[in-house]
Amino acid sequence: MEIILAPSNLGLRPLAPGHEPGTWRAPAVLMAQGLEAAVGARTCVALPRPAYTPMAQPGTRLYNGVTMRAFNLELAARVADSHARGVFPLVIGGDCSVLLGALTGARSAGGVSLVHVDGHSDFRHPGNYDPAQTLGAVAGMDLALATGRGEALMTQWPGVTAPLVAEEYVVQLGERENRDADFAWPDVNDTAITRIDVFEANAAGAAVVAERINAVLDRRAPRRFWLHLDVDVLDQALMPAVDSPGSPGIAPDALLAILRTLLDGGGCCGMTVTVFDPDKDPDGACTALLVALLGQLFAPAPVSGRVADMLV
Repeated sequence: MEIILAPSNLGLRPLAPGHEPGTWRAPAVLMAQGLEAAVGARTCVALPRPAYTPMAQPGTRLYNGVTMRAFNLELAARVADSHARGVFPLVIGGDCSVLLGALTGARSAGGVSLVHVDGHSDFRHPGNYDPAQTLGAVAGMDLALATGRGEALMTQWPGVTAPLVAEEYVVQLGERENRDADFAWPDVNDTAITRIDVFEANAAGAAVVAERINAVLDRRAPRRFWLHLDVDVLDQALMPAVDSPGSPGIAPDALLAILRTLLDGGGCCGMTVTVFDPDKDPDGACTALLVALLGQLFAPAPVSGRVADMLV
């Protein structure tokens, strides 16, 4: 394993005038808590922090769109290099926009499926909002962009035939707002994306959820997939340190069981971890939870006990 630190907040909108999202601090904070040893990484590389602005940039209706593309191209090169050396890249963001660079890098070695674990479908695109009225925040658009919807700036990548991933090879796990009357992205339900919302996941149990996801991953031969974890899939009672916390969520131990089953099935070519904001974690409890969760996920053998028991 190689950890790639991607300290981006480019895909998030400011929550208030003068606010700058703190997700860019996540990689350094998690590393300081012992992430590298916890996951057994052999090497670590860090990308430089890109400059954030809440102002529109020329030629794009996306927050930080021009800067974001440059950052993602750099990340793509790092992921491609990891694959060329036969190393598993664990990308620690940063916001969800880093998924696009990670997938671009993964595509350098062939086609890829996507397991998108997120409390939100992140399916905002010009078909369901008006870019002329507001700037788009890519952290809420990454799945739409990955499947080819949105500005060419973030859907067209050098050396890669768009889209980054075809709908039929995508699983979205964890959406918690799709049953609301005012759900923002209802058109995600009209796609070939396999959708397992948080209510279904919690009712069915980890084993059934993992079986459903594995059935999708097995469609691609050879089996090869990218795993994306937006930590807001956890309930806000445990993970308030995110841009858009919410309830219900998938419990840490259930999430761990699902993800370990997917990894045990083989073919995972990398992982992104995103949206943790240390500015909202004053006592370090969320930091410790994430390090424990990732440490158990990548342990060489299953670790007994609950994730909560690993907290220090």
